[in-house]
Amino acid sequence: MVEVSGLSKSFSDRKRGLFHAVDGVSFRCEKGRIYGLLGGNGAGKTTTLRMLATLLKPSRGRATLEGFDVTEAPDAVRARVGFLSGATALYGRLTAREMVEYFGRLHGLRGSVLANRVDSLFASLGVHDFQDRRCDKLSTGMQQKVSIARTLVHDPPVMIFDEPTSGLDVLTARAVLGFISDCRARGKTVIFSTHIMREAEKLCDVIGIIHRGRLVDEGTLGDLCARHENPDLEEVFVKLVSGEAAA
Repeated sequence: MVEVSGLSKSFSDRKRGLFHAVDGVSFRCEKGRIYGLLGGNGAGKTTTLRMLATLLKPSRGRATLEGFDVTEAPDAVRARVGFLSGATALYGRLTAREMVEYFGRLHGLRGSVLANRVDSLFASLGVHDFQDRRCDKLSTGMQQKVSIARTLVHDPPVMIFDEPTSGLDVLTARAVLGFISDCRARGKTVIFSTHIMREAEKLCDVIGIIHRGRLVDEGTLGDLCARHENPDLEEVFVKLVSGEAAA
């Protein structure tokens, strides 16, 4: 489970002074559910997820993953979370298999346990065909599949996906989204950020709309559309964002 309460992150900007990238965000996501953060570029999605993954320290507020506080117990959180962004950042001179095995060893996996885990992930993702090719020789879609395997190699209970289909072709994006859906089916707690309406509609059990660092509304797709009297999520999103911009 992921629980977030009043989470905030501020940065000092030379031109703008103190800038609130995330401002009092609160939500929760239970096991076997996908919580979607839907927002445009610069809305605060990535900053929020980086705080959950312990890559950034919150300025205020609290977040716990599987009962561990991201500030007080960052090592315990890292052991229980997998974080994937659209930026693959693989080491080009390693093969796909070497890359995933390296991260497996970082998480304490060894011998046949590691080999079986990598084989299982590669079978699910279709990586076996290029497992012995260097990462710098792989296509963007292939690299993203390797990144997913790297993220999941220690079988974490919490998965965080930050715009994971960015730059992917339709077929690869579809495969990635399918894999995220499988994570939910296996009982993972999944936090998923996107700016693509169709992805939010298709995947998310609950959608939180974030704009200028604030969570302006949340609910199931049906709840949001009913509350704003519009069956089109894009129209609901534009209404909320435009209202915030005018405020």
